[in-house]
Amino acid sequence: MLKSFSEGLRSLALLAAVVLAVLPAAVALAADEAPAGFDDLTNGLVSQPEFDLARGTFEERDEADEGLGPVYNAQGCSDCHQNPVTGATSQITELRVARLSGFFYFDRPGGSLINDRAIHPDIQERVAGADNLQTFRTSLNTLGDGFVESIANSTLQAIQASQPSSLRGTIIWVPVLEAGGNTRIGRFGWKNQHASVLSFAADAYLNEMGITSPLFPTENTSNGNSVAAFDEVPDPEDPATPDEPFGEDVEAFALFMRASKVPPRDTALAATFDAQVGEQLFHQIGCDICHVDTIVTAPAGTLINGGAMTVPAALGNKAIHPYSDFLLHDVGTGDFIIQNGGAITFSMVRTPPLWGLRTRARMMHDGENFTRNNSILRHDGEARPVIDNYRFLSTSQKNQLITFLNSL
Repeated sequence: MLKSFSEGLRSLALLAAVVLAVLPAAVALAADEAPAGFDDLTNGLVSQPEFDLARGTFEERDEADEGLGPVYNAQGCSDCHQNPVTGATSQITELRVARLSGFFYFDRPGGSLINDRAIHPDIQERVAGADNLQTFRTSLNTLGDGFVESIANSTLQAIQASQPSSLRGTIIWVPVLEAGGNTRIGRFGWKNQHASVLSFAADAYLNEMGITSPLFPTENTSNGNSVAAFDEVPDPEDPATPDEPFGEDVEAFALFMRASKVPPRDTALAATFDAQVGEQLFHQIGCDICHVDTIVTAPAGTLINGGAMTVPAALGNKAIHPYSDFLLHDVGTGDFIIQNGGAITFSMVRTPPLWGLRTRARMMHDGENFTRNNSILRHDGEARPVIDNYRFLSTSQKNQLITFLNSL
């Protein structure tokens, strides 16, 4: 009986996988491939000197007299995004906490983020005994985020609609800060808390480095207490200019991410028999229901980000292979922090894109899994039917599927 039930689930997952695999591939035939590479080269959005200048800003390290802190996690963007090149992922984590009393969720004073560093010991943030929800979040890859930003809302909605009801991702609409709060489908951050690269960059500048800007003009607190006595640089510390109304650095960060190439495949490994069979198994057992392999960006000229951005030719109508649906799912791993999505997203995380997976030694949202096999088996909840399919594979087949993952 159990085996028949499992076989039924496998058939359902296979059918969904075929639909999801064929439709995007058909659409992608009319699209150009997005440029890929770990080579520090522009994707064509701007010239190479302009890209190098933006990357240099991304790599800069701030000091206290430039506005660093007073509470912070890192001195520069590349502290957390640098493996194997600037803008990619890393092993660096941030700490998030909250409070749960019975069925009631509470934000801690000062918000969920615990900054690990401070410019003075008197304002060092610490976890309190009442902060009984605790999680790490690993640093995310930012390479290719301009293409992710250029995915139309309708495309993400179509992916959601094509998923079986029991595995259907959750969409949340979040404010686009540079568009006066107009909303768009979230796609950046572990909780999909942002929909635009510019909003995401300004958020990270404040929360990771303590640098205020026009979109985030107010300093964070230390455990809810003001840090004004330690802050000697007037806010916003990354001020607006005539050419950069959202801050010179923030706009450079956004330009760098938008002009970066997507993470490339290991083409030699991908060409092997084991990787090719592993890719077929990835589709057959249903992994691509959530880890969607091919998505096409909106056509050039499309207005996005609440009207604040027009998709440029370098980013428009491009086929990307992120292996993500960019939706929120409860797959049993839990994050238990509520941000823009409200209570429904309590136990959800964004489907992590698998492009660039070969550069990661620590996996899942908290970095607490170290092998591909254990990471897969940790999935539960919505992913249970797919993981049951994985369990039915032979050891050889599992190794082939993992070989495929190692080629990404």
